Amino acid sequence: MSKLCNADKAVNHINSNQRVFVHGGVATPTALVDALVQDASRLHNVELIHLHTSGDAAYAKPEYARSFRVANLFVGANMRRQLDGNRVDYLPCFLSEIPQLFRSGRRALDVALVQVSPPDKRGYCSLGVSVDVARAAVDSAKIVIAQVNRHMPRVHGDGFVHIDQLDWLVEHDEPLPEVPATVPSDEEQAIGHHAAELVEDGATLQMGIGAVPDAVLASLKGHRHLGVHTEMWSDGLLPLLECGAVDNSQKVVHPGRTVSGFVVGTRRVYDYIHDNPTITQYDIGYVNRVSVINRNPKVTAINSAVEIDLTGQVCADSIGHRVISGVGGQMDFIRGAMTSDRGKPIIALTSRTRKGAPRIVPTLRPGAGVVTTRAHVQFIITENGAVDLYGKTLNERAQLLISIAHPDDQETLERAWRETRA
Repeated sequence: MSKLCNADKAVNHINSNQRVFVHGGVATPTALVDALVQDASRLHNVELIHLHTSGDAAYAKPEYARSFRVANLFVGANMRRQLDGNRVDYLPCFLSEIPQLFRSGRRALDVALVQVSPPDKRGYCSLGVSVDVARAAVDSAKIVIAQVNRHMPRVHGDGFVHIDQLDWLVEHDEPLPEVPATVPSDEEQAIGHHAAELVEDGATLQMGIGAVPDAVLASLKGHRHLGVHTEMWSDGLLPLLECGAVDNSQKVVHPGRTVSGFVVGTRRVYDYIHDNPTITQYDIGYVNRVSVINRNPKVTAINSAVEIDLTGQVCADSIGHRVISGVGGQMDFIRGAMTSDRGKPIIALTSRTRKGAPRIVPTLRPGAGVVTTRAHVQFIITENGAVDLYGKTLNERAQLLISIAHPDDQETLERAWRETRA
């Protein structure tokens, strides 16, 4: 029997009361997701579980309440307004531990919806831009339904899936979504310069996506022999790869290779990683494992935050009670960098939001999630400078954080700190 079919027939193998994994990032199999939504009247109580996804995620809309529930492992922009803490909810979990969540059966998968490249002559497809938790989903789901897309790059590493592992194939060619780089503000460029001063030649980098990581990367073109071992990367890294600042020559784990779990960016990135032997993507349980990360030298992990209180508690996944992202891999790399030889865990953020609200605060908002604890935090950078909180008392770190807060907020912070300690 042929495995090839259309999307409508493929999703007909999904039944009520099942749990369905959806491939995330720019690998979201939109043709399969759309067909599933069209088939909603046949279904009830189907749980969809995923990291952030592309598209409008229509299944999360109230009109599909009977058919679908959603467990977000990371809350993307298309989910924030739908998140109600009930039918559409958030499952906090370190990114490194999600594969085991699936493989152990603690969150067993009935079906996995993934997007892959066409098979090669030996029958191997590639999970392409997003291996991350999808590798574990493919390995552990009872049924795997794949959208086969010729635009999906073939990427070296753990992402190869033989056609025998795929139960149903739906051919649907469409360009991958593109996420262009943002232009850093003056404050973000200043953060980039401060961070670059902490990055040593030969360091192994971890960074995310956005204006601050891009500003940091743009400031590193004069560095030499940098390596990359990161959960994800985007267009901001390309100039460093192309100019030779990143050559991965000093790494212990996968020397000569840029290692990640997934990629999000523009067509330029997707073309660069296609069949490029210097680019490898692996199961995120391996990429984000502390004992793997810390084997590399001078691991410099650069992550962001929503707000930081004066004791050093870092909120990175919510604004008060409102979840806007996820735990992700921040703590994986904070610990990995801290325990690496000459490693440096860094939290970088502007001192104020774009609307002018302080981000260094006396206390976190009620309901704020502490992603990095004050016992784990080390370097904090704003546009006003960099400070090292490691080995500092609460009072010492409060004074350091006040020194890099927005100048107009410093007096208020000083007064609040005195009142707190009274």
